[in-house]
Amino acid sequence: MADSRSDDRPDPDALLAASIRETAGRLKIFLGAAPGVGKTWKMLNQARAAQTGGIDVLAGVIETHGRSETAAQLEGIPVLPMRQVPHGGQMLEEFDLDGALARRPALLLVDELAHTNAPGSRHGKRWEDVQELVRQGLNVWTTLNIQHIESLNEDVARITGVRVRETLPDQVLEDADEIELIDLPPSDLRTRLRDGKIYRPDTARRALDGYFKEGNLAALREIALRRAAAHVDDDVRGWMRDNRIAGPWPASDRVMAVVGPDEAGEPVVRYAKQLADALRAPWVALLVEPPHLPPRRRNFMPLAGRLGAELETRTGRDLSRLALELAASRNVTQIVVGRVDPEGRRRWTAPFRPSLAARLLRRAGPFGLHVVPSEAAPRPRRRIEFQRDRMAWAGVFLLPPLVTLGGLRLRELIGGEAIGMVFLAVVVATATRGGLLSALCCAALAFLCWDFFFIPPVHTITIANTHDAVSLSVFLLVAGVTGTLAGRVRAEARAGQARVDSLRRIASFSRSFGAAATEPELLAEMARQAAAVVGTAAVLGAGDPSEGGSAAGELHILVSVPPDADLDERSRAAARWSAMHAVEAGRGTTTLPSAGWRFVPVKVRGDGPRIVLGVREDAEGERAALDDTAVQVIDTLADQAATALDRLRLAAGAARASALEDTQKLRTALLNSLSHDLRTPLTGIRGAAETLRASWDALSAEDRWDLLSSVEDDTARMTRFLANIMDLTRLESGQIVARRETVELSHVVEAAIARVPGALHTTVSIPFLLLQADGALLEQVIVNLLDNAVKYSPAGAQIAIRAERRDEEAVIEVADEGIGVSASELPHLFDSFFRARHGDRVLPGTGLGLAIARGLVEAMEGTITAVSPRPDVARDAAPGMVMTIRLKLASEDTLSPRISA
Repeated sequence: MADSRSDDRPDPDALLAASIRETAGRLKIFLGAAPGVGKTWKMLNQARAAQTGGIDVLAGVIETHGRSETAAQLEGIPVLPMRQVPHGGQMLEEFDLDGALARRPALLLVDELAHTNAPGSRHGKRWEDVQELVRQGLNVWTTLNIQHIESLNEDVARITGVRVRETLPDQVLEDADEIELIDLPPSDLRTRLRDGKIYRPDTARRALDGYFKEGNLAALREIALRRAAAHVDDDVRGWMRDNRIAGPWPASDRVMAVVGPDEAGEPVVRYAKQLADALRAPWVALLVEPPHLPPRRRNFMPLAGRLGAELETRTGRDLSRLALELAASRNVTQIVVGRVDPEGRRRWTAPFRPSLAARLLRRAGPFGLHVVPSEAAPRPRRRIEFQRDRMAWAGVFLLPPLVTLGGLRLRELIGGEAIGMVFLAVVVATATRGGLLSALCCAALAFLCWDFFFIPPVHTITIANTHDAVSLSVFLLVAGVTGTLAGRVRAEARAGQARVDSLRRIASFSRSFGAAATEPELLAEMARQAAAVVGTAAVLGAGDPSEGGSAAGELHILVSVPPDADLDERSRAAARWSAMHAVEAGRGTTTLPSAGWRFVPVKVRGDGPRIVLGVREDAEGERAALDDTAVQVIDTLADQAATALDRLRLAAGAARASALEDTQKLRTALLNSLSHDLRTPLTGIRGAAETLRASWDALSAEDRWDLLSSVEDDTARMTRFLANIMDLTRLESGQIVARRETVELSHVVEAAIARVPGALHTTVSIPFLLLQADGALLEQVIVNLLDNAVKYSPAGAQIAIRAERRDEEAVIEVADEGIGVSASELPHLFDSFFRARHGDRVLPGTGLGLAIARGLVEAMEGTITAVSPRPDVARDAAPGMVMTIRLKLASEDTLSPRISA
């Protein structure tokens, strides 16, 4: 991050927030510590006072819950009529959002912010209605109980034993312009409950022994007070930021732990956590680093996150100023910083490079400063870049002699003084390439060459006059300055490159993990990426924390790269510990550091086996710890992998849930169909059989014939239904396999028409077409389509079957003049057990015929679609429907059509 400069320019975030506030309305929340504290009464009381002052007040929705005091406060305030919403055979009353927007009062009262709206409303929750009202510029007052805040749901359930179902996001409370806490002492609230001012007497007695216990109310009261205080603290900080007021203001305590580049962070973080707990204050953990240092391993950052800190990072040259600026912007009152032991720092640089703690001590100002003894942070071993050093030192020893040779040839032309400038340019170039030490050496050698060959008396090394002394001083000064600057620029470039490499690795992780479609693929990619980072080997293991960590075989190796990579007993113990406790273990950590591998937990959500990622730096097993950059990259990889694993598991869970839902729907539809389509014919058969048995002699031959015919029809109906069920089961299980044979279409259509009662007057227009299909399956498809057309067409309506060749396909159409289907039902026409509605009536049938037809057509590698109304239908005619089948042709058809009626 670039080194920022403090100025008096306005905060852009504050300007943006102010511009939004200018166009939006204001939201005030009357926050109740518990039900019955009087938040609605208080809101109405203040609204009456505002109305007396000439403000246009409108009650959008008020829930009095039968309380006379609340109803009395509502008198005289206009009330917006409620919106009627039909649901489940009854009419529900809901807040009229559009009516409020049309009325646009100066102040709108909306009670019960966490209320769930009736199905069919524009928004699912009332707080979403309020958000729209505020965005449209309306001022809204509303009420809310503390137990409805989403983040407090678990805490409230643990305290009271009651889980609140209606919740709203914390952001709604944070976005409120004003919060007024409505509170009563627990004893007074319980007295109101006993007096019947909150609930009916029977309900009140149960509440006194449950939710309204005095301890529960005291805990809820404390939570509400803290939330209200936090909102006020945000308001104070926002006002200070908007008005560019330097902090801190001691309105409330806030702690910040600051860790510099020369200290370890764990003692500072732990002390800051203890101080924040003692002060009951929030706290921030800040890492400040100079730009020339590469991103180092930040051990304290995960620790601070686990301890509940807000994490921040700053990079710049003036570290103390960066820390103090953040402290002022967050209204921090207490700063915790480490005091590094002088023995842990370089003594010769200590006077010139004061620690961050020393600089903060000089500039702390109004902040309370806590200095904690802290160990020096381990400095990374400097690795010599041999290729670059060789080239720099080659320039040191070659460039001055070359300039000397050239100067000797041109001495008469340019003179000795000008050659000195050339030597100076060589020194600058060498400093830029090699740094301070090579610049000093080059300056010394260049001065010797210049003095020996070009400064009288030549061929002698003398510094006999002031001129020579000044020349040497200039050489050394230029070499020192340029060398120092070049070294700093090179260090910053390396640090910047390291950060860019880290970002590239993170982007690479995201792309690689995003491409994995299954969990095994993702685990394999994790191991490959980790092995590429450390350059040797990586493993992924899974351990079950419920086994206690004692069994030797509880760690299961999922993936290893290379495949023959294995763990010794110490490494297995470290891996089990990491899986059981979800902490880093092994080499380079404080837990089992003698192990040959380092293990990082992959923290996925949910229960089940925990996954750990293990890496080994060297192939020979030498115990060298990973460098800081590699550790940070491995930690990032584990975090990215955890997110990707969560994504895959959530997607898989959603797919399983969807499949279970579809299965449940199918099961329900099947049971409903069985209960209707089997019970009805069985009832008819039973009734006819009982009548025949009891009254055979009394019935006429015609009546007996009718009863036997009804038994035959009902039996055929049951047979068709069971045949459809069997066909559907065979289709879904993949048992139906279409044969590949040449079929003449007209013969199949004629056979199908003969099988469907009521379809004998169907108009057929089919040329001679040979199809590559299964004749029996195709006949069944056409039977099902004709049966559907007959069922949904009035008596005497025309049904037409047409066919033609289009490219290499045969297009078969079955068109009817029936009632058709609506546009909303058309996409579901081929679903199992779907039956279209005709008005309020569902026509009889199993809803399987078209689903089976689609399955059979797809088994023959064809397609089937439906269009309703028909494209050629007249305006005043029935809409009808056209079913279209597309199948592959087997050979060239003739041009002579066969037309039959």
